[in-house]
Amino acid sequence: FFFQAEDGIRDYKVTGVQTCALPIYKAQLTKEGLEELKEELRQLKEEKLPQIIDRVANAREQGDLSENADYHSAKEEQNFTETRISEIEDILANSTVVKNTKGHTTVGIGSQVEVYIKGKSSKTFTYEMVGEFEADPEENKISSVSPIGKSLLGKKKGDEATVKAPAGEVVYVVKNIK
Repeated sequence: FFFQAEDGIRDYKVTGVQTCALPIYKAQLTKEGLEELKEELRQLKEEKLPQIIDRVANAREQGDLSENADYHSAKEEQNFTETRISEIEDILANSTVVKNTKGHTTVGIGSQVEVYIKGKSSKTFTYEMVGEFEADPEENKISSVSPIGKSLLGKKKGDEATVKAPAGEVVYVVKNIK
């Protein structure tokens, strides 16, 4: 079983097995990310799940469940939705909200950072540094725990950040921080 000690350490103990202390991991979220997760959780619990439960009930009324595609589809969607609800509740319970970086001198969570690949300054990329559960490459939101995120944290304008990529190391130069 797990319990949380006052010093922020989880203690795991099984009878006959040596105790192992593990630090408690707290994921970081921006305030915006927290609000997005809370809204997604509300929609799943109050809107989507009740609709799915109705679908399951309606499909159940159709008779033989062994060959009822509507029933199996609805049950699968219910399982997926309940799993997502559980994931979000775990994230919210085990995360901490970090304040966006106030200054524009150092890259931190909440910063918008404009970078270019060293030697190719004509093509720039702008990323928003976010918590790990908020990352969305399509929106140029990168996680602070991703390889590029870790390498950019704490950097200043003009600093270089080296990222190990499958094709080799890529060196980014910080052009601007917003």
